[in-house]
Amino acid sequence: MKVEAMNREVVLSKEEIAERCIQLGKKITEDYKNKNLLVISLMKGSFIFAADLVREIDIPVRIEFITTSSYGHGKESSGDVVFKQDLEIENLESFDVLIVDDITDSAVTMTSVIKHLKKKQPNSIKSCVLLDKPSRRKVAYEADYIGFTIEDKFIVGYGLNYGDYYRNIDHVFAFVD
Repeated sequence: MKVEAMNREVVLSKEEIAERCIQLGKKITEDYKNKNLLVISLMKGSFIFAADLVREIDIPVRIEFITTSSYGHGKESSGDVVFKQDLEIENLESFDVLIVDDITDSAVTMTSVIKHLKKKQPNSIKSCVLLDKPSRRKVAYEADYIGFTIEDKFIVGYGLNYGDYYRNIDHVFAFVD
């Protein structure tokens, strides 16, 4: 059966996501007051979440992007993280870095990005993920800020893709038979 013909189950509504972005934005604002915050969005999946989140942070924020890949077009991570586009900033010594991603499941991407960024010597590094899927961990890691913890199902929408599609959907859903 083609995925387009499958039914969809809403996992997180647009409203639930918006409310959680507000909550996370307030907490991040508190935690980073009087710091030089650099938000790094991991492309492509986090771009929608990162945009909504930074609009809820009420302090000056610099935003940069890193493009990594470990999934290709499939449902499973390959386990190999490829840096397709790095930061334009070489030295992060004056920044407190917050990495924003759409999902942490295996945690291979996030731990690879953190290791990479530590070489640029930021004041601190923390992470914020919209979705956490701890049952899929391949390496030990827990994000500092978590939008929602979800069960092990393949989800799509709100930046998360299937192939190169469905990122534009304003909620998170799963395909069901």
